[in-house]
Amino acid sequence: MPKRYSPDKKDINTEEKIKIAARSVFHKKGFVATRTRDIALEAGINLALLNYYFRSKEKLFDIIMAETLHTFVASLISVLNDESTSLQHKVEAFTKAYIEMLIREPEIPIFIMSEMHHHPDKLLARLNAKALLFESAFAKQYVQEFEKKNIAAMPMLQFLMNILGLTVFPFVASPLLKKIGNLSGNEFNALMKERIKRIPEWISLIMNPDAHP
Repeated sequence: MPKRYSPDKKDINTEEKIKIAARSVFHKKGFVATRTRDIALEAGINLALLNYYFRSKEKLFDIIMAETLHTFVASLISVLNDESTSLQHKVEAFTKAYIEMLIREPEIPIFIMSEMHHHPDKLLARLNAKALLFESAFAKQYVQEFEKKNIAAMPMLQFLMNILGLTVFPFVASPLLKKIGNLSGNEFNALMKERIKRIPEWISLIMNPDAHP
């Protein structure tokens, strides 16, 4: 008589293997283009076993999306809410944390952008971006420095877009940039590591243009 599965006997290793495979496939293809069969193939299991652990593609995707967003915003939260550091230090910490993370997981920005295009309301609700940004220690510091005229007049959202654009966009455009520059993956990563130092310097010029010749 065949062995029957029961909910309390699920193999954690198999469950984790499925999640790792799903993360890889979802990050590359997005929700719409991914089939559960693709995930099962990536995990090296049969489709019935995948369906036993995760009843639907939607349920598995929700788990992967939640974990991906946590990875993407965890560093940002710790940087923005550190009351002991200056704005310049926050820029340095943000740049370092994000470039190092995206070198490890370069598909995250494209994955998030793809899902933002297909499910913007759902994604933004998960991010809770307004509270994250505008209720942070960073926001209070920014207002204080602006009122003291220690930084150039610029809406905070513009300031954040500058940092995100300089940090994240090269990873989004990496296939094109690698071809233009004839760069290998390692050479591209080395270029990005150099930006860990350069981006805070450029942001400093934007923040305090009168302080530089």
